[in-house]
Amino acid sequence: MDTRPPPRLEAHALACERGERLLFRQLSFTLQGGQLLLVQGGNGQGKTSLLRLLAGLGRPDAGQVCWRGEALARCRDSYHREMAYLGHANGVKDELDPAENLRFNNGLHDRPFDAGKAIATLERLGLARCLGLPCRALSFGQRRRVALAALLLADARLWILDEPLTGLDVHAVALVEGLIREHLQAGGLVVATTHQALHLAGAEVQHLLVGAAAASAAVH
Repeated sequence: MDTRPPPRLEAHALACERGERLLFRQLSFTLQGGQLLLVQGGNGQGKTSLLRLLAGLGRPDAGQVCWRGEALARCRDSYHREMAYLGHANGVKDELDPAENLRFNNGLHDRPFDAGKAIATLERLGLARCLGLPCRALSFGQRRRVALAALLLADARLWILDEPLTGLDVHAVALVEGLIREHLQAGGLVVATTHQALHLAGAEVQHLLVGAAAASAAVH
């Protein structure tokens, strides 16, 4: 029986600076199972910086991030076992084929690797014809699908997605939307930023503005 507090991601009065420029301050939210946080704002306004802070890839200049009610600084290892991050870079190695990339990724994060499940996931994502090819031979969209397969195999409770629809055709976009809906319906949490509209009928979505958009909203 799991006696831990329920999965919950919280930000308390976060501030982030880049050089001498303040990207955001006093940024707070609470995200629980089955909810998606959609981070919005213009280019260079701090969306990616925020996601990297939430993924534990940097430290805020003020405030703190908490997981299951505990500050990230005190639960970093357990948090990383329950969180999967997909950034702008796909993290795909050119010389490896898709399944080899998934094996490498799982090893990097000390997760067990199930070859059959990996192949089935790649096939589900439309990569059946690419299984024997090195990833250097794949298109950007196909490489993005390999990265999405790694996300699914992580079996993480929290997904942090930075522009997950970039480089995907309309069919792949619909596939990603379906994966996000399934994850939320299973009680997962998602933090995402995207320039494209996400069609997630029935999903519980919070909106968080950063940068100039947040300042404008505060004024009005």
